[in-house]
Amino acid sequence: MKRVLLITALVVGVALWLLYPRPYDWSLAKGMPTPDVPVNNPMSSVKVELGRWLFYDTRLSINGAFSCGSCHVQALAFTDGRRRAVGATGEVHPRSAMSLVNSAYASRLTWANSLTASLEDQALTPLFGDDPIEMGLGGREDALAELFTNDQRYADLFREAFPRQERPGTVINMVRAISSFTRSIVSFRSPYDAWLAGDATAISESAQRGEALFFSERLECFHCHGGFNFTDSTTHKDARVERFGYHNTGLYNLGNTGAYPADNPGLIDITGKRRDMGKFRAPTLRNIAVTAPYMHDGSIATLEDVIEHYARGGRLIEEGPNAGDGNVNPFKSEFVRGFELTEAEKRDLLAFLESLTDEAALSDPRWSSPWTEATAAGQPPESAEPQQR
Repeated sequence: MKRVLLITALVVGVALWLLYPRPYDWSLAKGMPTPDVPVNNPMSSVKVELGRWLFYDTRLSINGAFSCGSCHVQALAFTDGRRRAVGATGEVHPRSAMSLVNSAYASRLTWANSLTASLEDQALTPLFGDDPIEMGLGGREDALAELFTNDQRYADLFREAFPRQERPGTVINMVRAISSFTRSIVSFRSPYDAWLAGDATAISESAQRGEALFFSERLECFHCHGGFNFTDSTTHKDARVERFGYHNTGLYNLGNTGAYPADNPGLIDITGKRRDMGKFRAPTLRNIAVTAPYMHDGSIATLEDVIEHYARGGRLIEEGPNAGDGNVNPFKSEFVRGFELTEAEKRDLLAFLESLTDEAALSDPRWSSPWTEATAAGQPPESAEPQQR
């Protein structure tokens, strides 16, 4: 009898192991909090792997030549190096592609939408939105389901990632998998992290002086770019308070009326409140040295120019349709007051910002395109993605 019970227990245990994926290993640095994960989309290694294939698959676009990875390039901290993103049809977007690194910790997504709080909700816009078109998948749901059923790799991965579903190859599961992959991209291996962990040689003395400047009341940087993720829009599994912030940095002041360009007015688009004119979410500064150009519309080319912008307390545009003095924008953040820096201090501040670059994250194979690997391994051409543009 005991033997029968033991065998039964083993069979049940194996069945449960197969049905319920093992807990996901975030491989976080010591002291870093665990990301908050939606209860209806728990993390698993196989789901993240499925999401990686989907993220880099050009078949998930209107023209078959564009993938999520086209606008989110790993070597650029999952940005694209453009002033403004360009979709699969060539349509230029009003804003730049935000970094996906540490998006697992973002309490709000996108530049200026206070209603988008989960990666699953956010993913719907680039995949299916049409104003502007990004991937252009609207109306192609049946074709996607057919792909996930007929492509053997996807059929296997969907079944493993969603083992309790009879027909797992669905569009909603595609969104869940891509969101899980994006959520897995965490970055805490910069020289600055090593220095905080006790390696006294990890960053230069110049960067250490820059850190003191960054966190000083004189410069005010840390008010909007503070915390472990260097942004005030941060959450995690054990967070008790929901934190998110939107700020007018004096980038524009059309005709000195407080207005921003009509195609990019900021949070006011969502709230309709005039006080939200020109307010955008403060992005993480992790890996900031590789994500140029800067600001929501990519209108500042270099980090040096960004420092000059904040030192002046707002940008002066002397002529053209956007002419105006951002320094006197009536909706500008109280933290953008301007400051003076010596040339040596500017170099120190830049050295600190550069120390936030996690080189390992920019090439980590966990987040690289698996299609390139498949081609190298001799997979059939129809299984491999065309070269990214």
